[in-house]
Amino acid sequence: MSQDDSSSFARRGPITRWLEGVGRGADGVLRHAGSLGLLTWQIILSVVRLRVAPREIIRQIYVMGIESVPIVIVTGSLAGIVTSQQGGYQMTGAIPLYVLGSLVVETVVLEMGPVLTAIVLVGRVGARITAELGTMKVSEQIDAFHSLGRDPVAILAAPRVIAGVIVLPFLVGIADIIGIGAGMVAARIDSGLGFESFLYGARLFWHSWDLLYSFCKAVVFGLAIPLISVHMGLQTKGGAEGVGRQTTDAVMFMTLTILILDALFPPLMLQ
Repeated sequence: MSQDDSSSFARRGPITRWLEGVGRGADGVLRHAGSLGLLTWQIILSVVRLRVAPREIIRQIYVMGIESVPIVIVTGSLAGIVTSQQGGYQMTGAIPLYVLGSLVVETVVLEMGPVLTAIVLVGRVGARITAELGTMKVSEQIDAFHSLGRDPVAILAAPRVIAGVIVLPFLVGIADIIGIGAGMVAARIDSGLGFESFLYGARLFWHSWDLLYSFCKAVVFGLAIPLISVHMGLQTKGGAEGVGRQTTDAVMFMTLTILILDALFPPLMLQ
């Protein structure tokens, strides 16, 4: 930078510098959005052209789904217990105690089950995918696929995205069932609410649409987590330090995406 450019930069006001920062941030967001769109299109083409190996999809289902069941069970149990305890604390004499059953079931099915399961998968699956593909990128293994005429999207990206869409609804279903059961037991222990009264309250305010709503969330989250993690992994540069930085950014990006998508669901599907 020349002396004139340096003095010109120094004369810029805080508003100008702030606008430049906003512009750089917007440019980064648009570039990520464009890369995600291109990656999604390439994955669709790989699936339509039957270039994705079924064996790799099954392996990813096992790694992403079966191995995540224990942590999902723990998360679902704690979600149900905490919801039941806090709901029982808020109950007063003017509210029938059986309403606690509806509170626990609706909270777990509509919100706690899908969101907490997705957040757990961000840390357990999303970070692993980003680190794995990031390491392959900086060690030039991705370039080796291109050199051999093989499509890394069909080999590495598509199986993970397909597996994510398949396994997350099943994991959310497990979290919902475990959370409701744990909440029922906690309501019996902490509030003295019997199982029959709990189920009566749950049925009283239950809508069949609620279950579909929960699984729709699971499908969308199951698509977003591996898609973002694969994208961030393939964009990695800068050696081991770059892998660590990209993995951290990917976890933050995925978490914010889950929360934003979760906020969009009620006005779109519950109105």
